[in-house]
Amino acid sequence: MGSVLLVLLIAVIILVAQGVRVVPQQHAWVVERLGKFHAVLGPGLNLVIPFVDRVAYKHVLKEIPLDVPSQVCITRDNTQLAVDGILYFQITEPRQASYGTSDYVAAITQLAQTTLRSVIGRMELDKTFEERDDINRHVVAVINEASLNWGVKVLRYEIKDLTPPTEILHAMQRQITAEREKRAVIASSEGKMQEQINLATGAREAAIKESEGERTAAINRAQGEAEAIKAVADATAQAITRIAEAIQHPGGMQAVNLKVAEKYVEAFAGLAKANNTLIVPSNMADLSSLIGAAMTVVKETRA
Repeated sequence: MGSVLLVLLIAVIILVAQGVRVVPQQHAWVVERLGKFHAVLGPGLNLVIPFVDRVAYKHVLKEIPLDVPSQVCITRDNTQLAVDGILYFQITEPRQASYGTSDYVAAITQLAQTTLRSVIGRMELDKTFEERDDINRHVVAVINEASLNWGVKVLRYEIKDLTPPTEILHAMQRQITAEREKRAVIASSEGKMQEQINLATGAREAAIKESEGERTAAINRAQGEAEAIKAVADATAQAITRIAEAIQHPGGMQAVNLKVAEKYVEAFAGLAKANNTLIVPSNMADLSSLIGAAMTVVKETRA
């Protein structure tokens, strides 16, 4: 009797174990009942009928990275190009992922490779390096369109390496070097041209400043000379006016006579010599007559 109870207890435990399924988070299990699709078990505790229901497929709903093997593609200009990439996909429909294709991973990989060969075949070599983002978007769009019945969605595709043949790499390196040398020569010539322009502009500005300075200096000198002449003329006029006023006072004429006589004597005392020849007036004895003539002129001027 005890052995029977033990057997029944073991059977109950097995039935419970077979009837209870605990699904982890971000997982989905596909259950078949008697060989036919029955349900998709979500995360948590789930009950099934032992020996009738069975878990046929287990899917991970997380984003899955898939390495796409390297392959050789031919560009539009007949250049071989080794390309490899990585693809990120996610299972969105567990039922379709179970029954839509026998192997969705292989299907996605093959479709990514064929699509990549087709896209690169329509491009020239240089464009493949410039339009990597366009290539990635095109591959994703084609795979998602073809995988509608697979329950899989491709989130993004990234090209890891684009490797042309060694000869092409060397040619590209020489091209880059030549382009940089050309830019350096152009930059140098532009720098020299700008230098010449700056020098010419500086020389012109200096000449303009110098001419303006000379003009200002000439104006200042002319104004100074004019002021000097005016000052001398004013001083001379003032002196003549004072002399005329002095003559009007008593004894003024006697003072004039005395001054004229002194100047006459000084003139004879300072006679110049030229070529060892002494210049002497013809009438040195008649000093009083000369003074008298000079005073007559003064008197006439005063009258």
